[in-house]
Amino acid sequence: MRKSSHSAAVVTAALLAFAGTAHAGATLDAVKKKGFVQCGVSDGLPGFSYTDDKGNVSGLDADFCRAVAAAVFGDATKVKFTPLTAKERFTALQSGEIDILSRNTTWTSSRDTALGLNFTGVTYYDGQGFLVNKKLGVKSAKELDGASICIQAGTTTELNLADYFRANNMKFTPISYDKSDESAKAMEAGRCDGLTSDQSQLYAQRIKLAAPDDYIVLPEVISKEPLGPVVRHGDDEWFDIVKWTLYVQVAAEEYGLTSKNVAEAAKTSTNPDVKRLLGAEGEKGKDFGLANDWVVNVVRQVGNYGEMFNRNVGDGSPLKIKRGLNALWNQGGLQYAPPFR
Repeated sequence: MRKSSHSAAVVTAALLAFAGTAHAGATLDAVKKKGFVQCGVSDGLPGFSYTDDKGNVSGLDADFCRAVAAAVFGDATKVKFTPLTAKERFTALQSGEIDILSRNTTWTSSRDTALGLNFTGVTYYDGQGFLVNKKLGVKSAKELDGASICIQAGTTTELNLADYFRANNMKFTPISYDKSDESAKAMEAGRCDGLTSDQSQLYAQRIKLAAPDDYIVLPEVISKEPLGPVVRHGDDEWFDIVKWTLYVQVAAEEYGLTSKNVAEAAKTSTNPDVKRLLGAEGEKGKDFGLANDWVVNVVRQVGNYGEMFNRNVGDGSPLKIKRGLNALWNQGGLQYAPPFR
């Protein structure tokens, strides 16, 4: 019995030692030292990350990085943005040039393993589609046999496009460009019959065209495109912070917590789940190496998931995209947060 007790004590000590080092993440330390989160975003996609003439960056992807900054610093403004093409994005993350990649990037098995990266969740459930000029007279992607298709290089859409046409025994000519704006302008100039990309990107590109009403997004969705933030392998603490920043925004929407009422709710709510989430009960902030009220800072400064969605791509934006799969799980969608306990 004595030997067994001694062994148990050794194991307990080892576990406590491990727990003590679990928060020794190099990324969080480096972020705190420099005083901001370096976020990789797209090189210009309305609704997701778009820089205006005054240098202000807006969009769902950009706001998510602001949420991480609010979590870490209590200040959503402590973030800097690095615009990246599809070809540049993974190298920038792998090399340490950026701390988070939040750039309408599809979660795939190869990216999650072979590239040494971790996807932290899904900020937008999407699917690949086609944008064409109405004068082409096409109402279905099945009518695009023999068409030339503009596409952005270095994306999953290239492979999906080839698979779709092969599966439907159709032929096509791909015309590739490095930037999404270039591929859209090429289609507008008549250098290809249609443009393929994630449907969210198609809606964003359409509003930038000279005559948006001349173009339609065809009804077919030919792939699953779960878009989400990405971090490097090997730093579990940073991975947890970024992952749970999204989850607490989703949970906040489910509990009816908004940027306007969250501070008051932290003081007055009697719901045990809400009290725990907002740091009014327990010390969950320590699990993340963050202040106990970090969730309050995220929601108060950036909003819950629904607020972030609506102002950037939903009814409060020029894109007017319906929630669809991005609605909460209890409202017919897929957005779902694990329990915060």
